[in-house]
Amino acid sequence: MGTGGPVLPSFAARPQGGGTAPCDQRAVFTAVVYALTSGCAWRHLSPTFGTSPATAHRRFTVWTEVGLWRRLHRAVLDELGARGEVVLTSAIVDAASVRAKRGDR
Repeated sequence: MGTGGPVLPSFAARPQGGGTAPCDQRAVFTAVVYALTSGCAWRHLSPTFGTSPATAHRRFTVWTEVGLWRRLHRAVLDELGARGEVVLTSAIVDAASVRAKRGDR
């Protein structure tokens, strides 16, 4: 996207070895978005994405913990706003209903 810096956090190999191997962030992001939008189980992600299902799920978990999805949403809105492509005169609200758990609060 436009003028901002990178949105995806970087990952580095651990100094003691092992851990996160270098991989194409775009491939991982594509695999994660595919899993989230298609309903595909992580374990069934195709090797054609260029990343393992375990890596895709691990990155999704980390990205969720660091608030990537909110920042990405904001970056998209900022970019569209800069282009004059966001019209704030109307909105659609979507809601889901989820049964509350009993017990601990």
